[in-house]
Amino acid sequence: MRIEEKLYTLRYKKDDKSHLKILDGDKCLECEKEYGDPQPCISICPANVYTWQNNKIVIGYENCVECGACRIACPFENILWNYPKYGKGIALRYG
Repeated sequence: MRIEEKLYTLRYKKDDKSHLKILDGDKCLECEKEYGDPQPCISICPANVYTWQNNKIVIGYENCVECGACRIACPFENILWNYPKYGKGIALRYG
């Protein structure tokens, strides 16, 4: 089973604001220079939440599966990651 098929089994209640935040955009530029493309946060995220556009990281928090891998993989500790508000975020359909 491919990851896309597994992600389809998840249900997501969208929050009105992101629970993910890049603390310093300049650190992302440093990361891009040091680690190249893709950056660690982009390559490790199973839900493709992060994309690199116009020399900055763009976050699509609506797809986040709340695994926290991006926060761990960021070599600059530049991602602020919190759980979404109560009742929002990911819900597992099959256990």
